[in-house]
Amino acid sequence: MREKKIDRFFLIIVSLLLAIGIAMFISASLGVWAKNEKTFFSVLFSQLVLGLGLGLAGMYIFFKIDYKFWHRYSFLIFLGSIILTACVFVPYLGWSHGGAQRWIQLGNFSFQPVEILKFGFIIYFATLLSAAKNRVQDFKVGILPFIIMLGLIAVILFKQPDTKSFILITVTGLGMLFLSGVPMKYILGVGLAGIFLLSTLVFFTPYLQARVKTFINPTSDPQGSSYQIQQSYIALGSGGIFGRGFGQSVQKFGYLPEPQGDSIFAVLGEELGFIGASGTIFLYLLFALRGFRIGSNAGDLFGRLLVSGIVILITVQSFMHIASIIGVFPLTGVPLPFMSHGGTSLMIYLAAVGIVLNVSKYKT
Repeated sequence: MREKKIDRFFLIIVSLLLAIGIAMFISASLGVWAKNEKTFFSVLFSQLVLGLGLGLAGMYIFFKIDYKFWHRYSFLIFLGSIILTACVFVPYLGWSHGGAQRWIQLGNFSFQPVEILKFGFIIYFATLLSAAKNRVQDFKVGILPFIIMLGLIAVILFKQPDTKSFILITVTGLGMLFLSGVPMKYILGVGLAGIFLLSTLVFFTPYLQARVKTFINPTSDPQGSSYQIQQSYIALGSGGIFGRGFGQSVQKFGYLPEPQGDSIFAVLGEELGFIGASGTIFLYLLFALRGFRIGSNAGDLFGRLLVSGIVILITVQSFMHIASIIGVFPLTGVPLPFMSHGGTSLMIYLAAVGIVLNVSKYKT
């Protein structure tokens, strides 16, 4: 392998997404300010200081670290992320909100360890698949480890519950299996088994049933389970072609739930209109295409799968958020990468971008 310059075009794409994201986050957070000024400054601090500040520092540090480092310590990283995620159930350490046990509380600081688990999974799975090489077509080598890892992750995430993160990890893993050359019959088999498992979970879980019913009939309960999607439609519709203008959203003031988080794309559509929303979607598409190009040019199989896993995860999460806001996918509450509130998420996304940039320096 020889070293080359980093992929500047990929860095520009991420910078544009980040600039739009910070601007929209600040605008959407004005809805929080209208309710509680103290909460507004707390949210702003966690996103801009912890998320953006530490995230940019992490991106630079991870860019400087040779990506083969992650290969050497992949098992310990994955094991550590599993243990950390399970710590949400430890008394006085785990913290619950809205009926979900997904956070670890350290003094005034809280974070969701599942964000670390997502990338711990990618790093370790890329290591396993790259070590297997041509043997991935063997069920015991290519598929069985994936099933075992998913089973372990499912036990922890379904208990929280955090179905959306399980879906994201599963889809990311299936994408990595496809890129590594695993036979399609195995991938389809695991995919169908996952759909059956989720369908069974929906059948026994009332809040998931409500989301599916809302997806099928968005007008079924406008003051209850359908409230968020109805307000999202109003926001997007009132934005029109060119939008109300930056900072001019009405829906963020007491109408859209979590305007700076779960509903941020609705605020973006209202303020920037169809043109701004389409431009943002185009940037996420460019992110995916350029990321896959970096992966395809990586110096080895591990680098290829590592980059591809990161790109798949961030891209799928982005379009899952957008699709749920425009009503073509059930509401999941998944944040929009680089934009939604979540200091831990933003920090880890940017650190992952640093890994991609490091891989982009090398080619065969």
